[in-house]
Amino acid sequence: MSGDVHVRFCESLRGRFPRATRHPVVTFSNSWDDTIISGYADPKVYVVQTATKVIQRCLLMATDPGDLVLDPTCGSGTTAYVAEQWGRRWITIDTSRVSLALARARIMGARYPYYLLADSLEGQQKEAEITRTLPSTQPTNGNIRHGFVYERVPHITLKSIANNAEIDVIWDRFQEKLEPLREQLNQSLGKNWQEWDIPREADAKWPDATKKLHSDWWEQRIARQKEIDASIAAKAEHEYLYDKPYEDKKKVRVAGPFTVESLSPHRVLTVGADDELIDSVAEAKEGFGQERDFVQMILENLKTAGVQQAHKEDKINFTALTPWPGDLICAEGRFEDAGGEKRAAIFIGPEFGTVSRPDLVAAAREAGDAGFDVLIACAFNYDAHSSEFDKLGRIPVLKARMNADLHMADDLKNTGKGNLFVIFGEPDIDILNVEGGQIQVKVNGVDVFHPNTGEVRSDGAEGIACWFIDTDYNEESFFVRHAYFLGANDPYKALKTTLKAEINEDAWATLNSDTSRPFDKSKTGRIAVKVINHLGDEVMKVFRV
Repeated sequence: MSGDVHVRFCESLRGRFPRATRHPVVTFSNSWDDTIISGYADPKVYVVQTATKVIQRCLLMATDPGDLVLDPTCGSGTTAYVAEQWGRRWITIDTSRVSLALARARIMGARYPYYLLADSLEGQQKEAEITRTLPSTQPTNGNIRHGFVYERVPHITLKSIANNAEIDVIWDRFQEKLEPLREQLNQSLGKNWQEWDIPREADAKWPDATKKLHSDWWEQRIARQKEIDASIAAKAEHEYLYDKPYEDKKKVRVAGPFTVESLSPHRVLTVGADDELIDSVAEAKEGFGQERDFVQMILENLKTAGVQQAHKEDKINFTALTPWPGDLICAEGRFEDAGGEKRAAIFIGPEFGTVSRPDLVAAAREAGDAGFDVLIACAFNYDAHSSEFDKLGRIPVLKARMNADLHMADDLKNTGKGNLFVIFGEPDIDILNVEGGQIQVKVNGVDVFHPNTGEVRSDGAEGIACWFIDTDYNEESFFVRHAYFLGANDPYKALKTTLKAEINEDAWATLNSDTSRPFDKSKTGRIAVKVINHLGDEVMKVFRV
């Protein structure tokens, strides 16, 4: 082996050979002692909350980005929270409204790191930087199933060093700078030093110019070694650290769109001490009589509480509420308005289900045939299509959303306090044409039915907390493509507090608006606008464009 090649090979091994004999990766055993401390570090919001680190480790071991994770026992939503953070799809289930409320608040209020996707331009550039290769020219689609760009640990061997041709290129490039410096240093000191002869420290008696040559040579010498080390690490075999993806610190990610679906219509039966089934709904309850069912309970609260709209003066107070022997209409309600007494058909949705548009259409037809003046539907949830249905012939359809507290009606007192039945009106929206064939949406407020006068009037946008646009509505699911926040009490300040970051005020001004940014017309020919008030009630309207 010639002297030059020998030096080059030894330089590549210097400081590296000991690492080549030990792999700097520790494999986890089945004893996770580190999760004990982590469990105490998590803020506790639920009595049986699992530590985040435990769920995270299980998820990273058993799934890949884009996989679907099912958690049949939601609890505080730790599994859904971790899955959302690590790019896994998730479904979580629970029979407790408390658990679902905690999980929803936890997911929506969290900030997540933004990991670089392998199937992205930024990810390709980062991968090229790590591997010291040219960036990939493959088209990118942002598909999370391709995974993230992960940190990795090199497994350095003598073979990987010997087969690394880039070391020669780095060596030759630095020799062009090092050799002239070495020759000048030898000439200045009258020496004939080779690279390995040059001392690390300069002699105090040397002239300043010689000390400068010595310093410059060692600066280039150290830079060469660092680049060789980086090349060895990049070209060696490696292990991916799947719990350490590269993060884009300039971006803040929040939860993607998700829905909260109703439970299937069923009742839970309790098992007694002697293994007998106990139907708690049919049990005799104080104040409700021997045979108490869900509809009866709703009617009792409806008669006491009435139906509240946007303003206190618009409340429907029933002078009478009596059962009605219909298929869908279960009661007749009477109330006074400016034109005299009106008859309202009462339709009550399922206890654990969602009311669809066909249900409302059938109920409205039944109400019309029976000569009612208005249909009042009471339900916990309405599907997207039912929000577009507000009248059938001469019969107005008022959709009252029932407060979830009615699930706990056993413990409620019929005092009439609290808005147990609230009608949120139809959004008053204008579609504006702008230059370039684009359109804008302007929300003027919410159209509210006034029972005292029978008129429909538009309230201002101040009653709207936020509104969203699906600019390409497919009639199946609402996808938020534009989001705007109105509201009072300085929502800009609240957003800064929530995100714990400074917000660009110019960018925020485009979000804190009753008029959307211009956008292209929908390919489907439809857009959908969803409006949410300060109480969390929401209504959606679909427009053809």
